[in-house]
Amino acid sequence: MIQEIIAYKNIVDNIESLMDKSPYKKNYIIEKVGISSPTFYRKLKTQSFTPDEVLSIAKILSPEENFRLQLKAEIENAKREYEEGNFMTHEEMLLELKKKNII
Repeated sequence: MIQEIIAYKNIVDNIESLMDKSPYKKNYIIEKVGISSPTFYRKLKTQSFTPDEVLSIAKILSPEENFRLQLKAEIENAKREYEEGNFMTHEEMLLELKKKNII
């Protein structure tokens, strides 16, 4: 647990540098995170972003990693649903689509 906290602290300490090295402008990050510009710059100066804000910024700065993590979570969810029997066969899906006049 201590290692994770140290790693998180290092990210927060270096977040401005990470943003400066990224291809994204701070205005874009501010817009996507959804906080006002003055609040963003105050939090940047005081290193007081919430963990959720840091996560939002990290997702913007590392979109490929974010995509992989989301895909992995979706695959795990699909496996769990399959094991629980929460799925439709191809034939059942075709019948559903025909009922809705989609095909």
